[in-house]
Amino acid sequence: RQFKDVLDGFGIPYTYQGTAATREVLLAEVQAGNPPDIAILPGVGELVEYAADNRLKPLTGLYDPGEYGNPWLPEAEGIKKDLWVPLKVDLKSIVWYREGETPRPAPAPLDAWCAAMGDDGSSGWPGSDWIEDLLLQQAGQVLYARWATGDLPWTAPHVVTAWTTWAHLLAQGSREERQAILTKDHRGPAGGHGLLFGGGCSLEHQGSFARSFYGDRRAGAAFTDSAPLLPGGPYTVKAHEVSADFAALFGDGEQARTMIRRLTSERAQEEWGREGGVFSANSAVPARTGEVEREVGHRLTEQRVPLCLDASDVMPAAVRDAFYEAVLLTVAHPDEPVLPRLKDIQKVQDAQLDRVPRLTGVCGRPQ
Repeated sequence: RQFKDVLDGFGIPYTYQGTAATREVLLAEVQAGNPPDIAILPGVGELVEYAADNRLKPLTGLYDPGEYGNPWLPEAEGIKKDLWVPLKVDLKSIVWYREGETPRPAPAPLDAWCAAMGDDGSSGWPGSDWIEDLLLQQAGQVLYARWATGDLPWTAPHVVTAWTTWAHLLAQGSREERQAILTKDHRGPAGGHGLLFGGGCSLEHQGSFARSFYGDRRAGAAFTDSAPLLPGGPYTVKAHEVSADFAALFGDGEQARTMIRRLTSERAQEEWGREGGVFSANSAVPARTGEVEREVGHRLTEQRVPLCLDASDVMPAAVRDAFYEAVLLTVAHPDEPVLPRLKDIQKVQDAQLDRVPRLTGVCGRPQ
């Protein structure tokens, strides 16, 4: 609703199509020869595939790349620059807890964690965030970036260790508890206050967008870095995982170009942040007020700690989907060996590498 309010303020005619099945709807429209003028996707991996097919129009002159530091403008080998720009971003590698219940800086048992894999779109991504964060804090940004971009095999020791660590945490639960994790919605019950305020758990490994789930209880939520609390730790904070919604142009009409220019403007980014509670990658946008907002903003701009884009968001769609499927299988059967599942994902990845260019610059220190 807040995003549409921003769009309405531009005075540019538009038709907004929102869907949980973003990939399927966009792919069908592109294949039918009727793509949208502008697409906004929760990851840049799919956009690389469209760029490789020369479907995207350059955004040159519509925004100032100098206002975006690392890793917000990743590039792809052999692909033109300026084909996507982040409209909003989120901080990950954090854990939410109820105000006044600060957790000890030590690994927490499964029964402390709010966990659910369900989603309107692709189930399993909340579990992929666990794997990604574990690999990032265990192995660091260099190996993480190699893995995310297809250079480090899924069967590499550090990847296996991250999966095994998470599987050991899941194995603490009963079959019934794991079934609940598989079927529950990650946002909590409809009309409720999210998982964190729904009873039964005290920690939630979720991005900065989680406060939107908490409704009128959001002021009672605080967060801390995930590294000390992750299984197998405590770890030191090696980097923060982040995510972004990227906009790309499929059409080259002047109104569509003007819309991108307005959406990326400092004024629109500040308004959307203020009214919608979102964060901007644009360094020209003033920092938001509020204690939680300042803490998130600090981590998004702190040059000492690198930022890394969500790995599944930079992977080709087929690899990402195989990743999610393996996550769900691990939740259901954490006692089974993880290596066969990782070999299956590797087979999918091997089939993509000759067709889909690899991204670069998915990790970096903000400017």
